[in-house]
Amino acid sequence: MSSESLQPAPALCRRTVLAALGGAGLAAALTACGGSDDTSSDSSSNSSAASTGSAGGAALAKTTDIPEGGGKVFADQSVVVTQPTAGEFKAFSTVCPHQKQRVNSVDNGVITCPAHGSQFGVADGAVKKGPATSGLTPAEIKVSGDSITLA
Repeated sequence: MSSESLQPAPALCRRTVLAALGGAGLAAALTACGGSDDTSSDSSSNSSAASTGSAGGAALAKTTDIPEGGGKVFADQSVVVTQPTAGEFKAFSTVCPHQKQRVNSVDNGVITCPAHGSQFGVADGAVKKGPATSGLTPAEIKVSGDSITLA
């Protein structure tokens, strides 16, 4: 048997990899097959002002980084920060209550989960469009001057 015959097929599906690896290989399988956290949207990229880690007090952004009537997703910190009206800042968990996927964009006054299309309001995290039946969990932030940090 040649070594070429032992090489895995390049396009294995997630289910095949999980069956072969079991629970211990879950993280590797998700990485290899691609996850559902798409951060290609402008509104989901981390700000250059964001620090790494999710400890309280971590700087997220400047107030000018958060568009009025919109918001920005900070995937590494699992928080989305919005500015519903000028000078009013809100924050919510990025975990969608429907099936625990991550919201990844904020556009036109709504926060969107890409998994099944649930949409949430930027002012209160309430469901605007299902299948989610409950809103996003509020998160604690602190606004001091022009800086937004995790509380």
